[in-house]
Amino acid sequence: MAWGFVNSTSDTSLFLKFNGSDSLFLLVYVDDILITGSDSGAINKLISTLHNTFALKTLGQVNFFLGFEAFRDSTGLYLTQSKYVLDLLKKTNMLESKPIDTPIAAGTKLSLSDGIAFSDPTLYRSTVGALQYLTNTRPDISFVVNKLSQFLAAPTLVHWQACKRVLRYIKGTPHIGLWFQAASVFSLEAFSDADRASCIDDCRSTSGNCVLLGGNLISWSSRKQRVVARSSTEAEYRSMAQVTTDVIWLRSLLHELRIPVVGCPVVWCDNIGANSLSQNPVFHQCTKHIDIDTHFIREKVLAGEIDTRYVPTAHQIADILTKGFSRDRFQFLCAKLNLVASPQFSLREDDKPIDSSSKLSASIAEHNFYE
Repeated sequence: MAWGFVNSTSDTSLFLKFNGSDSLFLLVYVDDILITGSDSGAINKLISTLHNTFALKTLGQVNFFLGFEAFRDSTGLYLTQSKYVLDLLKKTNMLESKPIDTPIAAGTKLSLSDGIAFSDPTLYRSTVGALQYLTNTRPDISFVVNKLSQFLAAPTLVHWQACKRVLRYIKGTPHIGLWFQAASVFSLEAFSDADRASCIDDCRSTSGNCVLLGGNLISWSSRKQRVVARSSTEAEYRSMAQVTTDVIWLRSLLHELRIPVVGCPVVWCDNIGANSLSQNPVFHQCTKHIDIDTHFIREKVLAGEIDTRYVPTAHQIADILTKGFSRDRFQFLCAKLNLVASPQFSLREDDKPIDSSSKLSASIAEHNFYE
């Protein structure tokens, strides 16, 4: 703070500094630091100041950070965890496994009572935990990993086989990551979907949400809803309420970063009833039990903070976060999420795990957010 930084109200690990049109951002995770901004001179000055205060190791342009790999060119930024995938496959003895096209088969329903108890629940938990971290750049496995996480207390052999299928899938796609295309104008839009009563153990629904900034995927989630939905409209509406919260938070963060967002954020849903409910001020007997969600979304719609619109199911990209699909449909949705292959990845036996040194490190990521 003594150096003129202000702590972000949206993310306490983010610090911001503005000087006229120049910006400087500092992101801290334990003893690792990312620095970026519009002025390379200010970045270098900050690093020199940090060097004079702390035992510091400067790593230059960001290539690796907390298991993430970053590649940049004039057209955009690519994020992947390919080396992390390789390490995970080695750890689970799946490096020689046969690849498969999808992480979960279409129509698969997993249950608490599936099969006999797995002999090594610790292995199951550690593997699912590792896969959870991988979902930071792999929304294509978010749904199945969320599902597998529901069986951590007492995994069965069936659950472990489903987990191994995910490992076989990432064996064939270790190079897949997120592509962020450079843009000069940013619009914010979200896609919301739900699979009603998808859990056969308690009949709760699965929500799938994703948010795009300028056509680039920046946030997504797949989660089981906390209560049982009485209808598809209710399940979809609860999912819309979740993603609306995400959109409001992201808009606040972008405002702090002084990144202008064009127009009103749009939430796309493929359920006509849920869309009508978000805009119709008339309450019905069948919606009284979801009053909180109803009032929340309508309040944001009336205030002009969001707009809700209908999207055909064929173009509902959040579908990939609610269920399994056939190969063709799955690959179509992956492409819509900007999940692409890295041209710089090669699967080599001598690839080394990412350095997890505890030394304080600062990686410079020079990037003009407004280009």
